[in-house]
Amino acid sequence: MDMGLAGRRVLITGASQGIGEGVARSFADEGCHLSLVARSAEKLDALAGELRSAHDVEVDVLPLDMTRPGAIADIVSFAGHADILVNNAGAIPGGTLWDIDEPAWRSGWELKVFVYINLTRAMYSEMKARGRGVILNNIGNGGQNFDFNYIAGTTGNAALMAFTCALGGRSLEDGIRVVGVNPGPVATERIARVLEGHAIRLLGDKARSDELLARYPLGRAASVAEIADLFVYLASPRSSYTTGTIITVDGGITSRRSVA
Repeated sequence: MDMGLAGRRVLITGASQGIGEGVARSFADEGCHLSLVARSAEKLDALAGELRSAHDVEVDVLPLDMTRPGAIADIVSFAGHADILVNNAGAIPGGTLWDIDEPAWRSGWELKVFVYINLTRAMYSEMKARGRGVILNNIGNGGQNFDFNYIAGTTGNAALMAFTCALGGRSLEDGIRVVGVNPGPVATERIARVLEGHAIRLLGDKARSDELLARYPLGRAASVAEIADLFVYLASPRSSYTTGTIITVDGGITSRRSVA
């Protein structure tokens, strides 16, 4: 299916690995030109070279720490002309209220929560001036499934869900769509580490993480492509009436809760 995205410019943060890398691959497959941001210059350069060769698209890279002063302005200078923004950078640490002290909590929120908000503010202004644009926020289903053992993340994700819906509720007045995606567990290096930590805590052995994986729907995590392809659809003209909402992709985990 032609998504009508060929030639569009997509700015993706946290693009060097995991879901961000997958999103870059999926947009490149649609003929989009890419502006990729992440900390690792080596990973960005390797991915950019591969995508240019495989898809004959333009791929520009900007390695930087998005939390440093002036980073948002640098990103806008680099890719303020982008038609589509995918906010994807950051991972908030897991743990209880007593595991995550104030510096750790603030550090986690600085990248995932405040960088999402600040980059959206800046890019929204650029898009509004042109009368069009799409902003997609990769959030996570922890914002719907309140987790005692992931308290900083579940709270931050819930805040980003509210931010996305509040902004997207009126953004079409400016020709802009704002949508959030809440993946559940996704087959990345990060989920492997998370499951190993849970296996140590719950089962006493990180080697037993496969037992926890088997409890997921279909006995597996989502593939990166299953999540990345959704971003492509949501960014496309085929989804032009979608804004101010959150799409959850977790195999039904959020919906299987019960009072009994």
